[in-house]
Amino acid sequence: MVLDKICSLHDCKTPLSFMDLPEPVPGPGDILIKVNACGVCHTELDEIEGRTPPPNLPVVPGHQAVGRVLAVGKDSQKFSVGDRVGVAWIFSACGKCKFCASGLENLCPEFKATGRDANGGYAEYMTVNEKFVYSIPEIFSDAQAAPLLCAGAIGYRSLKLAGLKNGGNLGLTGFGASAHLVLKMVRHLYPETNVFVFARNEKERSFAKSLGAVWTGDTDEQVPELLDCIIDTTPAWKPVVEALKNLHNGGRLVINAIRKENTDKNYLLHLDYPAHLWMEKEIKSVANVTSADVSEFIRLAAKINIRPEVQEYSLTEVNQALVELKSGIIRGAKVLKIN
Repeated sequence: MVLDKICSLHDCKTPLSFMDLPEPVPGPGDILIKVNACGVCHTELDEIEGRTPPPNLPVVPGHQAVGRVLAVGKDSQKFSVGDRVGVAWIFSACGKCKFCASGLENLCPEFKATGRDANGGYAEYMTVNEKFVYSIPEIFSDAQAAPLLCAGAIGYRSLKLAGLKNGGNLGLTGFGASAHLVLKMVRHLYPETNVFVFARNEKERSFAKSLGAVWTGDTDEQVPELLDCIIDTTPAWKPVVEALKNLHNGGRLVINAIRKENTDKNYLLHLDYPAHLWMEKEIKSVANVTSADVSEFIRLAAKINIRPEVQEYSLTEVNQALVELKSGIIRGAKVLKIN
C-alpha cells in the first residue's frame, strides 16, 4: 500500500493505493523480510497529512513490522534465514555523532524513519540494515508483537522520561495503542502507583477502567488528587494545557507525539503561567526511539507478559483503519495481517 501524495483524511478517505512493486534486494549489511503483520500508527496520519512528510514520494508507510528473514545481504551476520524479527520507527542513524555515541540515536541529525524516509511494512517484503532489526519472542503472535515495536517502545521511553516513582500518581491523556501498553507496564513495574486516564470517548474510559485505571474522565475534568507526572499521547493541544492544571508542584508532563495537529492550536492561548507552569512544573517531549528502547521493551514485555489488545485488518483494509484512527475509533492497537 503506497502513499503517492499528501492529502487530508477529511477530504481523502483512500490515501494509500494498492500496487505491485519489485521485490527489494538486500544490500551489504541488510536483511530481506517477508512481512506478516504491521501495526497502524498515528504517525502515518502525520505523514499522509504532511505534518512529518516523507522526503520522497511514492513511499510505502508502516513502521511496526513483524515477519521472517527471507534472505541476508553480504556481511550480514546477526540473523539467519527463517528468524522471526521486527522493525521499528528507527530505520537508521549515522552511528558517529555525539548523540549516537551516547546511545541517543533518536536525536541523531541523520535519523531516518521506517516508512517515511525508506519503504516500510505496509508491504509483503521490506529490507533494512540488520543493526535496526529485533528478535521477536515466540510468546507473541505476529499481530501482538507489531504494536510493541512502536506503541510499546515509545510508551516505554515516555515512562522512563516521566520519572515516575512507585506509589506516585500517573496520568495518561488519550487511551490508544501506546497508553494502554503504558498502563499494563505500570501495573507490573510500579504496583503501588495509581493511574488516572483522560479520554474523550466513553468506550476508551471503560477500557482503561477494565485494565486497572483508578479514575477516568474527560480531557478537561479535574482529578480528585494532583498527579506527579502525566504522559500525553494525543494529537491535540487542548489535552496538554488541561493536563498542566492537574500536575502537582514539580510535576512533569511528557508529550508522546511525533507531531501535534493544528486544529486546536489556538487553545495554547489559554496557557496561563501561574495556573499551568509555575511551581517548577516541567514539559518534556519524546523524540523518536532508540534501538535500546525497542530491544529493552520487547524483553520486558516478554518477561511480564504484556500483550496488547489488537484489532486486525487485511493489508487492503489499511485505508479503513487509518480513517477510523483519524476519527478516534480506537480500542488498543490496529494491526494489518499481510500474509
